[in-house]
Amino acid sequence: MRTCIRNSVTELRMRDTWPLLDKIRFPAISRDQLDTLQVNVGYRCNQSCVHCHVNAGPNRTEEMAAEVIDIVVAFLERQRISTLDITGGAPELNPHFRRLVTAARDLGVRVIDRCNLTVLELDGQQDLAAFLAAQQVDIVASLPCYSADNVNRQRGKGVFDASIRGLRRLNALGYGDERKGLVLNLVYNPQGPSLPPPQDSLEADYKRELLENFGIVFNRLFTLANMPIQRFGSMLVSKGQFDTYLDLLQQSHLDANLRGVMCRSMISVDYEGYVYDCDFNQMLDLPLMRNDTTRVHLSDLLDQNLAGHPIRVAGHCFACTAGQGSSCGGALKDAAE
Repeated sequence: MRTCIRNSVTELRMRDTWPLLDKIRFPAISRDQLDTLQVNVGYRCNQSCVHCHVNAGPNRTEEMAAEVIDIVVAFLERQRISTLDITGGAPELNPHFRRLVTAARDLGVRVIDRCNLTVLELDGQQDLAAFLAAQQVDIVASLPCYSADNVNRQRGKGVFDASIRGLRRLNALGYGDERKGLVLNLVYNPQGPSLPPPQDSLEADYKRELLENFGIVFNRLFTLANMPIQRFGSMLVSKGQFDTYLDLLQQSHLDANLRGVMCRSMISVDYEGYVYDCDFNQMLDLPLMRNDTTRVHLSDLLDQNLAGHPIRVAGHCFACTAGQGSSCGGALKDAAE
C-alpha cells in the first residue's frame, strides 16, 4: 500500500512540476553546522489545504514507526541537536508523537510542533494543548489570514472558527504571553501565485485584528512563499500559471538570502527515516544519496558531521530566496541586511 501511494505522488510530481523545476539552475550552496532536525512523522491530516506541499489529508496512512522514532531520539542525543522541528500532516496524529516530544525535552532539546490548530478539537486530543504546554513545546500554527472567508477558502469550511477556538485554548494556557515563555507563532501563506507581503507590517495587522476581534495574542508571524510543488504546483499547472510564478520567483531572487536558507543548518527526515536536505526536497523525492545509488538513512548519520556537504537544489529553491526570503522561521530579511 505504501509503495502505491508513493508511486502515485511521484507520478503526479513527475508529470506536472518536476521536469519544469529540474531544468532551472539555482546557485550552489553547502551545509553549515547542523543544529535543527526536521522530522515528518506522517502524512495523515484532518485537513486537505490547497497550498499543502505535502499532499496531506485524512486518507493518507503513512506514519513513522516506533523503531524510527527511536533512531530520531538517538540522533538528537549523539549529534547534540538543539532543535527538533516536528511536522506532518498533522504530526500529533502519529501515535508516537508524545513519546518523541517527551524524549526530546528530556534531552534538553527545543521542540517545535507545526500544528494546524483544528487538531486540538479531535476526539482523543482534548488534552493535547495541555500536554504541549507542560512540555514547553513551541507551537507554529498555520493561519493564512485573519478573516474567516480567506481561511475557509484555502483550508476548508469551518476551519477559521475552529482555529480561533484553538488559539484561545492555547492563550488560556499561557501561549503567546511573553511573560509565560510559551511560544505561539503563526504562519501566513499567500492565497495564490504571489509573494507574501512584508512580514513586519503583516504581523502588526494580524496582532491588531486578532486582539481587537477575538482577544487573541501570539508571538511572531512567519510569512512563507508557496512552493511550486505537489498540490499547489499541480494547481498552477492546471491554471497555466506555473511558468509565470517561477519567473516571479527567479526575478525576485536575492543572493543575500542564500546565507540564511534553512537547509544550511537543518536536515529533513521522512516517516521511514530517510534523509533530505529540506522538507521540500522530501516531497520531490530528492533524498541524500550515497554513491548516487543508495538513499541515506538517519541511522547512517548517527556519528557523521554533515558540515560542508553540498545541498541538492533546483528551480523550487527560488521560493526560499525570492524577495524578503522564506524559511521555516519566516522571512530571511535579517540575513539579507
